[in-house]
Amino acid sequence: MPILSDCHLHSCFSGDSDAPMEEMIQRAVSLGLEGLCFTEHMDLDFPTGPQLPAGYFELDTDAYQDALQHLRQKYEGQIRLGFGVELGMQPFLGEKNSRYASSYRFDFIIASTHLVDRMDPYEPAYFEGRSDEEAYRRYFEETLTCMNAFSDYDVYGHIDYVIRYGRFQDRGYCYEKYADLFDRMIDHLLENGKGIELNTGGLRKGLSQPHPCLPFLKRYRKLGGEILTVGSDAHCPQDIASYFHRAADVLQECGFSHYCTFENRKPVFHRL
Repeated sequence: MPILSDCHLHSCFSGDSDAPMEEMIQRAVSLGLEGLCFTEHMDLDFPTGPQLPAGYFELDTDAYQDALQHLRQKYEGQIRLGFGVELGMQPFLGEKNSRYASSYRFDFIIASTHLVDRMDPYEPAYFEGRSDEEAYRRYFEETLTCMNAFSDYDVYGHIDYVIRYGRFQDRGYCYEKYADLFDRMIDHLLENGKGIELNTGGLRKGLSQPHPCLPFLKRYRKLGGEILTVGSDAHCPQDIASYFHRAADVLQECGFSHYCTFENRKPVFHRL
C-alpha cells in the first residue's frame, strides 16, 4: 500500500510559509491522500535578526485552530485533517513548551531541534570555525539534551536535520560516527514511548537519504520501535507527499510493516 497521509506540513500560519491552507488541502485531495496533519511552527524565544522579527515563529494558535475547523467541515468526507504543531526545542524551554502543549487539544505534536546554542544550522554562521562532523555532533548533543528536557510530544522530527546544511551534506556522514549519541536517543525514545518521523524534506535538499538516515531507522526498528510517521515537511502545495514512494521503499527495507498517523495524541497504524 502507498503512504496516504502526510503528517508534517506548514501553511501561512507558519512564519516561513505563504501557502493558504486550502490550497494545501486541495493539492492533497488531487493526489489521492486520505489525510493531512498540519504541523505549524511554534518556536518560542527564537533569536531575532534583520529578517526575523520577534515572534516570527510564534503561532497564532487560536486563529490557526479556527481556520482548520472551518476547512474540516468544508472537506469532510474528502480528507482527514489533523490539528498538529511542530514545537521547537531549546533546553530551557521545557516548562513553557509543556504549558503550551497542554493548552490545546492537538491531534499530534512533533518536537524538533531547530536551534543549537541560539543558532540555526540553516545559517552558514553555525558552521563557521568547525568541521561538518563537529557541527553535526554538537547538534546531536543538543537534541539529546532537549529530549531529556521535554516529554509532551509524540514523535521527534527530522532528527538529523543539521546535515541538510553542512558543507558536504551527507557525504561522509554515517551512523557509526555518532552512534554514542544516536544509541542513547533511540533508547530514550523507546523507554518513554515516543516515536520518530521519516521526513522526506532532506531529499528535496539533495540528500541521498531521508531524515533520519537508514541505519538510524533500522536500529530503531530492530530494538522494537514501531511508532513512525511520514512527513514531507512541505511549505508549499507542490511539495506535499514528495518522495513518498521512496519513503515506502525505505520503510520496508528497514523492516517496518506499518506507518502511523495520530488522532487525539494516539497513534493509528496503517499497513504499508
